[in-house]
Amino acid sequence: MKKASRYCQDHSIEFRLHDYRVDGLDHALLLLWVKELSWEALLNKRSTSWRSLSDQIKNQINEASAITAMLAHTSLIKRPLLEFEGRYLLGFSVEQYDAFFNDIKRV
Repeated sequence: MKKASRYCQDHSIEFRLHDYRVDGLDHALLLLWVKELSWEALLNKRSTSWRSLSDQIKNQINEASAITAMLAHTSLIKRPLLEFEGRYLLGFSVEQYDAFFNDIKRV
């Protein structure tokens, strides 16, 4: 999150940080992210929250159960998740952000 914020500041890109772990997350917004990115991409299987889930839940995960789990434990959602002009980018690397914003400038 810090690197993504720093990137935006360094490139004079206005942003508003919404920390869904603190600010909350509603069902409709999560469904939009699932539609745009897929539940598989959003689900952070490296998180401690994922590791703390029962094996039964992890072994039977599907879209519906993933959405339920992500709403209950927002730390299961990969971060950062960038939304800019109706486009989405998950994760951070300088190369990803450069390509993302260069592509938007061309449109």
